[in-house]
Amino acid sequence: MQSLQGKKALITGGSRGIGGATAIALAKEGVELGLIARSEESFDGIRKELNDLGATFVTAVADVSKETEVHLAVKKIENVLGALDILVNNAGVGVRGSFQELPTSEWRKVLDTNVMGIVHVTQAVLPGMIEKNQGDVINISSMSGLKGTKGSSAYSASKFAVIGMSESLMQEVRGHNIRVSVLTPSLIETDFTRGKDSAERNPDKYTQAEDVAEYMVSQLKLNQRTFIKTAAQWGTNPF
Repeated sequence: MQSLQGKKALITGGSRGIGGATAIALAKEGVELGLIARSEESFDGIRKELNDLGATFVTAVADVSKETEVHLAVKKIENVLGALDILVNNAGVGVRGSFQELPTSEWRKVLDTNVMGIVHVTQAVLPGMIEKNQGDVINISSMSGLKGTKGSSAYSASKFAVIGMSESLMQEVRGHNIRVSVLTPSLIETDFTRGKDSAERNPDKYTQAEDVAEYMVSQLKLNQRTFIKTAAQWGTNPF
């Protein structure tokens, strides 16, 4: 397996949840990090953890649904780290509501973040990877991208789109030695999914953000000649 020491990674939604756990896991492998999140305050916790690890990292504030903000954030990160080797498109939002009752404004918010956010960030990062003739792009979809459920029409639509986009991009950039993978995890115990019943959940039976991060590290360590196109990660009791 290849070493990740010295590689440069960008993680969106990198201040908490899957993004924060992935930042910690990659930092332990010697990866230099660029993190994007929507507010400066959200970085407080992850900064302390990364500083305690002695990690090299830079943070940038951007709403991934805003193309101009994304390009400025990526430029800031690349000015410090150089061209990136790894991109983890993790930032996302979710809403629940029946198809008829969900306002179109909520649809736009979900699609602009979960789909166009990946488009904006990936388009900003890809030129550097193509120039290096090497890279990894990991897009976070969901089990809701494999199967629609009642009340999740907007979220499922966005996550189905992520899978299709990832498969198409994978075929376009493989000739540049760039691997594109998509993950479809089930319910993960994070701030994003935590509800009123979370106190009753057994953490040993629900997938944790750290589990997803550990998987991504293992996948990134595969020899560059091979990769896992898609993977579904489940807890022992996902519902």
